[in-house]
Amino acid sequence: MGARHTDREYEAELERLRERILLLGAKVEAAIAAAIRSVVERDSAMARATIAGDREIDRLEVETDGLCLRILARRQPVASDLRFITLALKLVTDLERIGDLAVNVCERALELNEEPALKPYVDLPRMAEAARTMVREALDAFVAGDAARARAVIDRDATVDAYYAQIFRELLTYMMEDPRNIYRATRVQSVAKYLERVGDHACNLAEMVVFMVGGQDIRHGGHRPEAGGKEG
Repeated sequence: MGARHTDREYEAELERLRERILLLGAKVEAAIAAAIRSVVERDSAMARATIAGDREIDRLEVETDGLCLRILARRQPVASDLRFITLALKLVTDLERIGDLAVNVCERALELNEEPALKPYVDLPRMAEAARTMVREALDAFVAGDAARARAVIDRDATVDAYYAQIFRELLTYMMEDPRNIYRATRVQSVAKYLERVGDHACNLAEMVVFMVGGQDIRHGGHRPEAGGKEG
């Protein structure tokens, strides 16, 4: 009877870990959406609120790390449970970094909002939505233990990269036409680069899912497509 109770308690801890990860992911997704709105809608109040809200993301990361470590210490998990918990530790780090990138976008928004609008934004919000969808799908794949869904996330990174290349080319044209556009164009380019990095972190999440489900490490090549212009 006691063993069955312990098993139920252990399963409840694992479920609580899944819920914490989903909550952190939801906060990060919301931060990305708010950050890009602060750029497109020139909403400085939203940018400042999103920057302030990053403290909650940081708090959730620390609490989730603590939960992982407590489960490891108390339960000494093996096999798939061990992979799940150790990868959860890595996963929350990527999520926290995505939150930091949303803050970076907001910082550029505050700078841009002090200047006249450079241009109507068309591809930038589409790029943000594509990157945000990658994060959500990677998290769903993690919770479901769905490697095929995770691989589909990795394939989507090419779309985000294509948006970045298009935006960069367009901004380069603006800068060449008039040097007075350089300050604003470089900040918009930074926003696009942050979104491109969000896509990279989503790929990291997806690669972890593939490893968690099947034990196959596909980092640094393998299934993941090559793309130019990447930064670390």
